[in-house]
Amino acid sequence: MASVVPLSQVVLKVHSRCDLACDHCYVYEAVDQSWRGRPMVIPDDVVVQAARRIAEHAAAHSLPEVQVVLHGGEPLLAGRERLHSTITSLREALDGSCQLDLRIHTNGVRLSAEFCELFAAHQVKVGISVDGDKAANDRHRRYADGRSSYGPVVRAIELLASEPFRKLYAGLLCTIDVANDPLVVYESLMALRPPRIDFLLPHATWDHPPARKPGSDHEYAAWLTAIYDRWLADGRPAEIRTFDSIISTLRGGESCTEALGLGPTGLVVIETDGSYEQVDSLKVAYQGAPETGLNVFSHSLDMVARHPGITAREQGIAGLCRTCQECPVVSSCGGGLYTHRFRDDGSRFQNPSVYCPDLLTLISHVSVHQPEPAAAAPEQPLHTIGAVNFTALARGLGDASAVTSLVQAQRSLIRALLSAVYQEAATSPAVAGPMREQLRAAWSTLAGVDRDQPDALAVLLRHPYLRAWAVRCLEQLRAVGRPSAADHAQDPHKLAADLGHLGAIAAAAAARGRLGAAVVAPIVAGAVHLPTLGRLVLGPEPGQAGTDGQSGTAAVSVISNAVIIRVGDSCWTLSLAGLLTGQADAAPAPGNSRPGDWQPVRALRAPGWCLAIEDTDPYRGGQHWQPASRLTDAEVAAWQLDFGLAWEQIEHECAACAPGLAAGLTTLTPLAGGPNDRSAAASERQAFGAVATPPLANPAGLAQLLIVEFRRAKLGAILDLFDLYDQTDDQRFSAPWSDQKLSLEELLEGAYTGLASTPAQAQEAIDALLSSGALTELGQRFVGEMRRSVAR
Repeated sequence: MASVVPLSQVVLKVHSRCDLACDHCYVYEAVDQSWRGRPMVIPDDVVVQAARRIAEHAAAHSLPEVQVVLHGGEPLLAGRERLHSTITSLREALDGSCQLDLRIHTNGVRLSAEFCELFAAHQVKVGISVDGDKAANDRHRRYADGRSSYGPVVRAIELLASEPFRKLYAGLLCTIDVANDPLVVYESLMALRPPRIDFLLPHATWDHPPARKPGSDHEYAAWLTAIYDRWLADGRPAEIRTFDSIISTLRGGESCTEALGLGPTGLVVIETDGSYEQVDSLKVAYQGAPETGLNVFSHSLDMVARHPGITAREQGIAGLCRTCQECPVVSSCGGGLYTHRFRDDGSRFQNPSVYCPDLLTLISHVSVHQPEPAAAAPEQPLHTIGAVNFTALARGLGDASAVTSLVQAQRSLIRALLSAVYQEAATSPAVAGPMREQLRAAWSTLAGVDRDQPDALAVLLRHPYLRAWAVRCLEQLRAVGRPSAADHAQDPHKLAADLGHLGAIAAAAAARGRLGAAVVAPIVAGAVHLPTLGRLVLGPEPGQAGTDGQSGTAAVSVISNAVIIRVGDSCWTLSLAGLLTGQADAAPAPGNSRPGDWQPVRALRAPGWCLAIEDTDPYRGGQHWQPASRLTDAEVAAWQLDFGLAWEQIEHECAACAPGLAAGLTTLTPLAGGPNDRSAAASERQAFGAVATPPLANPAGLAQLLIVEFRRAKLGAILDLFDLYDQTDDQRFSAPWSDQKLSLEELLEGAYTGLASTPAQAQEAIDALLSSGALTELGQRFVGEMRRSVAR
């Protein structure tokens, strides 16, 4: 059964009539008049059954939170008692299943202290519609007899903005009328102290276009741009959802409104008779446009999520017309609101938004006039790992606590690098729309794991080769368009495969967190990789030969008890329990057209230490090394024997090194090469926590290598945090262990790694460093501690 986008936002209609007669209302003044045949007040049995459906859907999809918006008509017409019973039913149904974000949207004219007390008791956020100052508001928002609604609405907002109800104040919704002065509207709304404002384009279609002056295609953009510029100049005193969404999507983030962006909306409406409907705004398209033919008594929310009208809005860039797909601002615009694309000429919703010129103009303006990112806190280098840990590491060892502080700093660095890859790819001209959509799905999955199972993401962030991958992606993205860039940096296929690895990372994180996910991962060298878990090596398709089938993509789904990998017509299922314990086999689906072999990441174990033996990750190669191919079971057994003996020797002869090693070194990467080829062994600056080596002749050699190479890795991680020397200093130095002159960093590295094994040589290098005049204040302290370590 095809996966669905879970419906995490439900608009529950609790009353189908209104006490105002707004002439721009999409419920009562639009083409669809289905409200006439529905109950005025939602019956109890509809509320109870709707709550059950929401709860079962949340449980089925492991949703951490569901948002329910009590709506109308005017929901306050339902009365205090009916609202209380509705809220109670929803909370009882969802208690223990997921968090309930409960809101109500009202015109405000009936809002009282009694209603606010009810909402405060049940943590219900309140949003109110108002269109600006009195003149602007009264253009459209009046009672049926023509009376102004402005006074009662403002009194309601002032009540909501006061203590003790301020925490309920969700914000204001304002429908744009370009006849109103934008800055007067902005100032009048800001005077009401809202936490958020949502400026809404009037609902319109190509058949019923918005009001415009003749010959003007950008009036709405000009209206919003005037407010945007003033809002920036004022220091952004409140959130404005349209502007915040554009800024976020331009920087590779998510939109916070269904009217913009390519992300899924996950929204459904439940009417007072229990009917499921699509988004309300569709009422302006044609009679019956929002209908699904489904209801809470006979149909689950999963069935609603599979309705063609719902899925049409969840396809991202693939669901847009060609004009939108080729637009330079599509990742921010997303085609605009789905409703605004409608044209009754057979094309239906396969059109740009009727506001297309406005959206292009507004987004282009915001992209040129973006606010400065929030200033980072002043650097406090020593505090990032603590003064005690800094001193311990400078002396060459560092206990478990000191090394753990480095691990945590590296985890933060890798998190930042992942974000940088996503944000730069989302705005790079070298990344096509479909790939951006894949990246968006992967990033959304990672964000969900970070929110719901942060420990699972932490495991991934410790994987050494995530940093190597991220650095490689950023080098390629930043090389685009540079004439001097290396050829590989200009290869779009290589870049796409590398960026696609974000989907593999997301799938591995979701599997470790046991959270549902559906992402696309690349096929690299004939395998689908799940970092830290292993790879599915694909056999050839029947009739293929050579390198056919070595690249492409795979669909990876994580469900409650399994990971499912699909490549073309073939499919394999891996037990989640087996996958996480290294015991999984890839069970092929009946009729698979090609073989597949799951190769898990294996481990070397010793008392108090577990070291992954990494022979699957596609990014495990270093600048100067060639990784070994997949080890046989016999080769792993030989490594295990040497590792156990090496660990015994480390604990016996260098007990002070052992805790730091076990805390920081997570991965051993076997290299190609003959036994005891020490020249090939290395640690990689961009892969903290990994040591790469060919097989060594004896356990003593492995013990020494682990100590020395991890010390080199520690210094690299310290240099990621601190400037120990002048980076522009180009002095070259003699060193007793080298026939060539060394740079400052090479001299520092040699001295640091030789503190215990070659103290006399280290002392000579330390003296040269301290007299170089190139060390920073922190560098002087660091190298001074190295000198004291040698003296002891």
